Amino acid sequence: MGYSTYKKLTALDPVPADIEIAQAADVIDVRKIASAIGLSEDLLEPYGKYKAKVNLSVLDELADRENGKLIVIGGISPTPLGEGKSTTTVGVSQAIGAHLGKKVFTCVRQPSQGPTFGIKGGAAGGGFSQVIPMEEFNLHLTGDIHAISAAHNLLCAALETRMFHESTQSDQALFRRLCPPAADGSRRFAPVMFRRLKKLGIETTDPNELTEDEISRFVRLDIDPYSIKLQRVVDVNDRFLRKVTVGLNPTEKGRMRDTGFDITVASEIMAILALTTGIKDMRERLGRIIVGFSSRGDPVTADDLGVGGALTVLMKDAIMPNLMQTLEGTPVFVHAGPFANIAHGNSSVVADQIAMKIVGPDGYVLTEAGFGADIGLEKFCNIKCRSSGMKPSAAILVATVRALKSHGGGPAVSAGTPLPVEYSQENVEMVENGFANLERHIKNTIGFGVPVVVCINRFKNDTDREIETVVRLSKAAGAFDAVPAEHFSKGGAGAKALAEAVVRACEAEAGFKLLYPDEMGLEDKIRKLSCDFYGAGDVELSVMDKQFNTEARTCLTSPKPYSVMCHLFGLRMRRRPRLSSTTS
Repeated sequence: MGYSTYKKLTALDPVPADIEIAQAADVIDVRKIASAIGLSEDLLEPYGKYKAKVNLSVLDELADRENGKLIVIGGISPTPLGEGKSTTTVGVSQAIGAHLGKKVFTCVRQPSQGPTFGIKGGAAGGGFSQVIPMEEFNLHLTGDIHAISAAHNLLCAALETRMFHESTQSDQALFRRLCPPAADGSRRFAPVMFRRLKKLGIETTDPNELTEDEISRFVRLDIDPYSIKLQRVVDVNDRFLRKVTVGLNPTEKGRMRDTGFDITVASEIMAILALTTGIKDMRERLGRIIVGFSSRGDPVTADDLGVGGALTVLMKDAIMPNLMQTLEGTPVFVHAGPFANIAHGNSSVVADQIAMKIVGPDGYVLTEAGFGADIGLEKFCNIKCRSSGMKPSAAILVATVRALKSHGGGPAVSAGTPLPVEYSQENVEMVENGFANLERHIKNTIGFGVPVVVCINRFKNDTDREIETVVRLSKAAGAFDAVPAEHFSKGGAGAKALAEAVVRACEAEAGFKLLYPDEMGLEDKIRKLSCDFYGAGDVELSVMDKQFNTEARTCLTSPKPYSVMCHLFGLRMRRRPRLSSTTS
């Protein structure tokens, strides 16, 4: 049985604008959504009527319940217009819930205001497959991104301030600032300072027992300003902040430095939010953030600056996932939004974990991986699943005839300009030529040991012959099934056949496996990923890459998953034989 909040909508033809559909929707009070899925009000922290944070203590309450089946949604290498992956995620959720009557939960990333106000737009889905209220989803939500901005910029401020004081004060003056003497002359270490003392190999609990040499080592981080990669962040597109000079005020005594601003969701704190499993784990991860290196080449961390705890306090509410709903009343968690090309591009681990406990063994959790499957889905498996222990039961790969034509020799597709006429005319040969891209994604995903269902997100100009070609080639490439869907124009009803195929795929025997073992060396991991996944012949490290490898070995004392930075469009196969495996 599904949840009592499910409802079937009435689709309109032609499809109204997304905002019109969202604003005309009958939005259910978030407390009713929570009650329907079995959450008590004491687990909720409502933000208005239609969104609420869910306390992580629900994991303790449901610890004995078996997990639901986890389904990851990836996609073909997209055109700049996107191929409807978020829309498909919502559409399949509505189909499994409102049309198949099963328990379902959807987990998606929170969008940044930068892309929202840019040419990409929001990320709530589209047409009759949306997360609502759409405006609240796309703008602010519950302030998680603002919390990340505050925490990240606090770290930057602490870094600059520490460098300033070290350059203007003696060891004893710095020591007085860090461990001020009481009236009786006694001093105390703040709890966070014991982390630095341990790192330095200094064993004492009394600051007055430090030698002059130990005081100097303790108070001076001796940060090399040229090693600093950390920049301040802001969650809007403000091109004039990309490069700035700080320290121009006379009180900074001429200590100027060139730096800049990044977009907030590119912060390492966003990646930490998405990977953490709890408040204690988040505290440790935040404290390990490396802000730069000392002149001796030692990594300098947030805990060395003494702000790991402060960052955690600023993030204590952001760690809780945000509960919302789809147009057809299925529950949604919106939480975290790291980019896939620089981080791992997936929503939070805790959102998936809570959702799987809520739906139980008979339910389904849909979690979207950002960008194409070559980036987001790969990192979902090799990073998110590796660090959390989660195992997907099936994968959905979203493809469009438009994207296949683009990979098969079609003219360039540009956002904000009319689509070339070739994309509105039948061309089976172009679809066949472009299928090399989708084929590689299918085989890569199957390599993780999960059944793959191809969703052909159908547009009005797609012909039956083109759709049938994609279905035939997908099955021949090893897909469990390939199903056209029209969830944009019809909501869950348009994805019912797709949902049925996904449910069947979840019942198939899956043997999830990772691409490489934890203990494999960094260079070997890069080579394994590049050759086995992206189709490279071999990998040669540049001088810069080798320097990074050395720094990574210095910073990491145990095997860790790595996030390889990828080009925006990742795997590309334009105008090449169908079985080609080239990358750019």
